[in-house]
Amino acid sequence: MNQLGNIMAKRQIQEPKVKQVNVAERAVRIVLNEEQKNILRESYKDAISIFIGKAGSGKTLLGTYIAITQKIDKEIGKIVITRPTVSDEQLGFLPGDVKDKLDPWMQPIYHNMYSCIEKQKVLKMIEDGDIEISPIAYMRGRTINHAIVVADEIQNLTKKQMEMLVSRLGKNSRMILCGDISQVDLKNKNDSGLQHLINMAVGIEGINVYEFKTNHRHPIVDKLLEQFNLNNNNK
Repeated sequence: MNQLGNIMAKRQIQEPKVKQVNVAERAVRIVLNEEQKNILRESYKDAISIFIGKAGSGKTLLGTYIAITQKIDKEIGKIVITRPTVSDEQLGFLPGDVKDKLDPWMQPIYHNMYSCIEKQKVLKMIEDGDIEISPIAYMRGRTINHAIVVADEIQNLTKKQMEMLVSRLGKNSRMILCGDISQVDLKNKNDSGLQHLINMAVGIEGINVYEFKTNHRHPIVDKLLEQFNLNNNNK
């Protein structure tokens, strides 16, 4: 081998190995802030994570991000998305299949998924059954194995619905429950199961509560929410 060949051979031997990049890091395109990164790290060990925070705090976006990345990395078999309709789950009068009936309530979740990966990929995952859209009422009687459940607006679940939902958790699965205690839309706000679940979570290993404080929307939103809450408390 000539001198040039020897030099090239040595360079090839000394060439550093390419760092293995996580599949999800290549595929998911949103950038998390420090608060979300910290909660992501802390919540990874949970069987049930309760994400609470005011409107625009990014709790549902992080829940969606976790579900998408775990599915892409093949850590779970499927994603189950559910969200109360605040109408006693009476969807039968609406036209179409379950997905069509739920679409008006699911738009915020869809937009979060589209923020993570391309819309066509999301639609393909739904078509293939990798993402399942399910009403709360349809969760009854199921055991959800090897999946991640993302439930949004859980402040609008009654105590009975909350008990039913969390008891669906099966083997190799986790739940991320997202809600805002200040935005209960139930006729009787005391029926909400969110505060009840938070109180129960104290001292139970595997379930933790994380509060999101960063506002991802216009700065005026914080001030408006403060005034709305103040007015509501004075009624």
